[in-house]
Amino acid sequence: MSWEGWFTIAVTLSVLLVLTFTRVRPHIAMITAMTTLLATGILNGQQALAGFSNAGLITVAAMFIVAAGLHASGGVDILVKSLLGSPKSIRGSYLRMFTPVVFLSAFLNNTPVVATMVPGLLAWCKRININPSKIMIPLSYTAILGGTLTLIGTSTNLVLNGQYQSLTGEAGFSIFSITIIGLPVAICGLIFIWLFFPKWLPDIGKNHAFENVREFTLEVMVETDGVLVGQSVQQAGLRDQKSVYLVEIERNGTLLTAVPSEERLQSGDRLVFAGDTQGITDLLRIRGIVASTSDAESSVLASERPERSLVEAVVSPHCAAIGETIRDAMFLERYGAVIMAVARNGERIPGNLSNIVLQAGDTLLLEARPAFVSRQRYNKDFLLINDLGKESPNHDKAALAWVILITLVTAAGFGLIDMLHASLIGATLMILTGCCSVSQAERSLDLTVILTIAASFALGVALQQTGVADFVATGIVSLSQNQPWLMLVMTYIAVSVLTEVITNNAAAVLMLPIVLELTAKAGLHNEPFVFAIMMAASASFATPLGYQTNLMVYGPGGYHFRDFLKVGVPMNLFIGAVTLSVIMLIWPLN
Repeated sequence: MSWEGWFTIAVTLSVLLVLTFTRVRPHIAMITAMTTLLATGILNGQQALAGFSNAGLITVAAMFIVAAGLHASGGVDILVKSLLGSPKSIRGSYLRMFTPVVFLSAFLNNTPVVATMVPGLLAWCKRININPSKIMIPLSYTAILGGTLTLIGTSTNLVLNGQYQSLTGEAGFSIFSITIIGLPVAICGLIFIWLFFPKWLPDIGKNHAFENVREFTLEVMVETDGVLVGQSVQQAGLRDQKSVYLVEIERNGTLLTAVPSEERLQSGDRLVFAGDTQGITDLLRIRGIVASTSDAESSVLASERPERSLVEAVVSPHCAAIGETIRDAMFLERYGAVIMAVARNGERIPGNLSNIVLQAGDTLLLEARPAFVSRQRYNKDFLLINDLGKESPNHDKAALAWVILITLVTAAGFGLIDMLHASLIGATLMILTGCCSVSQAERSLDLTVILTIAASFALGVALQQTGVADFVATGIVSLSQNQPWLMLVMTYIAVSVLTEVITNNAAAVLMLPIVLELTAKAGLHNEPFVFAIMMAASASFATPLGYQTNLMVYGPGGYHFRDFLKVGVPMNLFIGAVTLSVIMLIWPLN
C-alpha cells in the first residue's frame, strides 16, 4: 500500500479519535479531513466535493422540507391525537403509541417525529396516570425501528443508497427494498419492548420538572423614584446575586426578555428572577428594591405574553457550554436566552443557577429571544423538545400535506419516478401549496447533518481510491476464513460500534467502500451486506448519547444513564441477532 493509503488511514483514525474523545462537532471534523485529503493531492477537487452533489444527499435535504410541511400543517398532530385514546395499562399505552410513531418514522426523519410527540405524550401520560419514565424510551426506540422500514425512513438509508449508486454505477434500491428486512425486525423489536420494558423501565412517579414555574421564580419591584432608577442592571448589583438571576422586566405593560446587563432600570419596573426563591430576602435588602404588589393571578409570569418565548431544550453532546458553569459560559450573551431552571435525570436542580455545570442531556427551561429557536435549527447546541412559542399549525392544510406525502411515496414505490425527483417535487409542492412557509422550509434543513454527510463522502472515496478498502477487506476475508456468515456478522458489529462513537451517517459512509471490496473479493452478493450496514447504523439503543432521539427523551423521562444501559444493551443484542438472522434466511449471501 502506498503512502497515500497509510496517510488516509491516519486521517480516518484521527477523525474517529477526535469524535470519540472531544466535543468537536462531526461536520467540523469531516470537513477538516476532506480539506486535508484535498490539500495533499490524495483527492482532486471533483472527488473531494462529489458528496455535495450526491443524489442521496439532495434527497435527504428535500425530505427535511417534506417533513416540515407535514409538521407545520398539523398533519402529525391529527394522526397522533386520533390514535392515542385512553388505554388502561402500560402495555395498552405501548400498543396505542406504536402505530402512529412507526408509521410516521417510516416516512419522516425521526427527530421531528419525537420532538412533536414528547410534549403531547407528557400530557397524555398525566391524563392516563402513567409515569413518563415508562413511555419515553419506548418512544425513541419505536421511532428508530420505524425508520428502518423504508429507504426514506432515515437519512442514513438515503445517503448510503446515493453512495452505493456512485461507487457501483448500479441503479440503487427502491423505497421499499429494505422493508423485507426492516418489517420483521421492527415487529420483533416492538414485541420485545411490549414484553419486557414495562418491568425493566423505572417507575419514576413525579411531576414534570418545570410544571410549576412559580416554584423557582420570584418577583420584586423597583421602588418608585428610588435610588436605583436610572442605574443599569449591573450597577444596581442585580447581576451579582448568588442565588437568583434576572430573567425579565415588565415596564408600563411591555415585557423586556433576556435582559442585558446594560439595561437601565425605571421607576415601577417589575423584575422577575429565577433560581432559589429563598433569595428574595437578599433582594429586598437592596436599597431601592421593594416587594411586588401583585398577587399570583396578576403576576408577570401568570400572564400569556407575545414577547415571551419559553422553550424547553436538551443540551446536546456538541454544545460549546458543556463543562462550564452557566455564569462562566456567559449563556445570555452567547445564546440570547436566559436559563430559568435546569433539570437532570428528570429532577430540577435547586439552588444557585449560576454555579451549575452543564452536562450533555441536561434539560433547560429557557426564556429566549425570538431568534433563538430559528438559530438553533442551524446551531445544534440544543435539541428543542418543547417550543412553547412556536407558530400554530395551519390545520387547513393537513389533509393536503398527507396527500403530497402519500403521492410521492406511492410514485416512488411503484417505480414511476425515482426518489430524488419524488422528494424534490414533494418539497416544492409543500411550499407552493402553503403547507409550510419558505422560512419553515429553510429552518428544517439540518445543515450540520448535510455538511457531515457531504464531507464524509470524501473520506469514503479516499478509502477506496488509495487501496485502504481493499487492504481492510483482504484482512476481513482472511480473518473470517472465507465464511460469508462471519463476514456479515463482523460487518454488522463494526458499523454498530462505530455508530456509538461517531454519527450513524459517517459510520455507514466509511464502511460501504470496505464492504463493497469485501464482497467483490469473496465473490458474494453485496446487497445483504449493504442492508446490514443500514440496519446497524440505525440500531443505536445502548446510550442516551448514541442517537438524537434517545437524548431528547433522556430528561423528560427522568432517566439515569444506567436506565438506557439496562434496556438498551439487550435491545442492541436482540435487534442485531434478529437482523442477521432475517438477512441470512431470506437473502443468499453467495
